[in-house]
Amino acid sequence: MKRWQWLSLVAALALFVAACGSGTVDTTTDGSATTGTGAATTEGTTATTADGSSTTQGTGTGEAGSGGEFIAFQWQGPSQANAYLSTGTKDLLAGSLVLEPLAEFDPAGQLVPALAAELPTQENGGIAADFSSITWTLQEGLLWSDGTPVTADDVVFSWEYCTNPETGCVADFATVESVVADDDLNVTITFTEPQPYPFTHFVTYTYPILQRAQFADCAGAGADACTEQNFAPIGTGPYMVTDLRPEDIVTYEINPNYRGIAEGKPFFGSITIEGGGDAEAVARSVLEIGEGDYAWNLQVAPEILDPMEGAGNGVVLAAFASNVEHLNFNQTDPAEDADRSDYAGGANPHPVFFDNPDLIRALSMAINREELVAVGYGAGGTPTCNIWPSEPAISTNMDACLTQDIEGANALLDEIGAVDSDGDGVREWEGIPLEFDFVTSTNAVRQSNQDLIADYWDQIGVVANMRNEDAGLFFDGTNASDASIWKFFADIQMFTNGSTGPDPQGYMVQYITTQIPESTNAYAGGNIPRYASEEYDALWAQLSGMSLDDPARNEVVIQLNDLIVGSGAIIPLVYRASVSAFANDIQGVGDLNAWDSEYWNIEEWTRG
Repeated sequence: MKRWQWLSLVAALALFVAACGSGTVDTTTDGSATTGTGAATTEGTTATTADGSSTTQGTGTGEAGSGGEFIAFQWQGPSQANAYLSTGTKDLLAGSLVLEPLAEFDPAGQLVPALAAELPTQENGGIAADFSSITWTLQEGLLWSDGTPVTADDVVFSWEYCTNPETGCVADFATVESVVADDDLNVTITFTEPQPYPFTHFVTYTYPILQRAQFADCAGAGADACTEQNFAPIGTGPYMVTDLRPEDIVTYEINPNYRGIAEGKPFFGSITIEGGGDAEAVARSVLEIGEGDYAWNLQVAPEILDPMEGAGNGVVLAAFASNVEHLNFNQTDPAEDADRSDYAGGANPHPVFFDNPDLIRALSMAINREELVAVGYGAGGTPTCNIWPSEPAISTNMDACLTQDIEGANALLDEIGAVDSDGDGVREWEGIPLEFDFVTSTNAVRQSNQDLIADYWDQIGVVANMRNEDAGLFFDGTNASDASIWKFFADIQMFTNGSTGPDPQGYMVQYITTQIPESTNAYAGGNIPRYASEEYDALWAQLSGMSLDDPARNEVVIQLNDLIVGSGAIIPLVYRASVSAFANDIQGVGDLNAWDSEYWNIEEWTRG
C-alpha cells in the first residue's frame, strides 16, 4: 500500500483555543466549530493528496460560466435540496450549491463570513457583553437568484419557518428566544440564556438562509408538500437547480445574480450531480475511466482505491475531522405496531437494549476494531471508543474497547444472566433470544465489516441478521422510505456521522431528549438511537452556558461522550477521514473541507 499522508486539524484546533480571547470566532450546528478569522484556503493553496504528494491549486480568470459542465458523482443521490428538512449529507451537499449561511468553516476549521459582511465579535459590538445575543450584518447588495434583494427579514423568516412545530425542521433553535431584523442589513438573535459560543444558528450548510417570498406558504404542516421549493430553492449561491430527480440526478446552471460574477466566478457554467452506483464505481469513473470530475465519499478498501489512483487520471484527497463509523442500538421497540420505533414519552422501550448497558458493553468488547480498519479503511481510519474523536476533548475512559476480549465478553454476559438456556447456541435475555436485525447501507466496505461483526458476536452467542439498504433510501432525509435511518425500523444500524465544525457543542446537542425523531415530529431530530437521559440533557445545557476559555469545558465534553457511549445506545467503531477524488485538471479546490460542505468554495474551482 502507498504511504498515505492525511490532513491533520490538531493545529487548527490549537489555534481555536488560542483565539478564544482574541475576538475570533468558533461555530457549530450539527456539530461545532472553531474560532478564527482566517480566510479560506483556495487560491494558490496546496492540497494534500492521499499518496502524500501535493498539488498547487490555482484559480483561473475569464468570464463567469465559461468553463462548461462539471460532473460530480454522489453515489448516494440527493433526495431534495432544503437543508432544514434533511440531515442527510447527500441532501445538504445538493442544497449547498444554492443556499448559503451567514458564515461557514474553511478546511482548517476556521469560521469565515459567507453572506455576512464580517464575523461578529464583542470588540465590534456584534456579540453582547453578557453573550445574551449576537447581531449579524449582511453584505450590501446581496441578491437572490431571482434578482430581488436579500434582507435581514429573510433571516427572520428562516427562524420562523424552522420553529413552526409542524414544519418538521431538523435544525435546533431551542436556545433562541427571538430573531429580529433591526433594519434591512442587520439581524439580532437573542438567546434564552447566555451563549458563550453563539455561532451555531445560520452557520454552516446545515443552517442556510431561505427566501421568505418563496417559502412563505411552506412553513408548517405543508412543508414536505412544497416540492418545487424544496427541490429548487431560490438562493444566493453560485448555482441554481434546473432539475432534481430524487436519488438520481441534479442539474444546475449558473446564478446570474451571484455576487462573484464580475470577478469571473463561478468558472463552470453548469453542474451535474449524478447519483446511483456505489463508492467503488464512482471512484473508478473519476480515477480510472476519467469520465467525471469529482467523486464523493469514497468508502473503498485501500487495496482497491490505491490502484485506481495509480491510473493517473485523478487524485484522492482526504481529511480527518470528526466522522465516526458507529453502531446505533435502538432504545425503542421497532416491532410493527402503532408505536414502531417511537419514543412515546418513554412508554415504548426496546425489550432488550433499553437501559441495558452491560449487554451492549459485552457486544463492544467482542469487536476487533483493528481488523475493521485493516479490512475497510487502511490509513483512512483508526479504531475509536468515542463518538467525539477530536482534540482537545478526547476521552480515554472508554479505551478498553480498543482491545478485543471475547473471553471477557462471554464472562460479562454470563454475569448479567444472558445465558443459552436451551443449548441452541443463542443466549437469551429474560427469555428473549439475542438475535437482532442489523442494517446498514449497501457498500462493500460496510458489508465486509458487517460480516466481521456478525462473526465476533457469534462467538459470544449473539446472532446478527444482516441486511443492507440502498444508500439513497437509507440516508433519505425526507423519510419517504421505511429504510430511512431516522425511522430506524430495526434493532441495530451502522453508519457514519460527524460535526460541521470543530467545537463539540453543536454536535453533542443531537443526543438530548428533545432531538429524538419519531412519527409525531415527522422524524425530525438527530437523536437516532432514541437516547433519553435527564443527566445528559442537564450536562449539555451546562456546556452551552460555559465560556470557551473555561478549562472545565473540555471535561464536560468528555463526560457527555462517556455518558452516551456508556449508556448502551452507541458503539463507536472507526474514526474516519473524509475521502473524495478529483480529476487531475480540476484546480482551485485547496484542501478537502471535512468541517463543512465539500462544495464550500466551488466558485473558485476551475479546469486547468
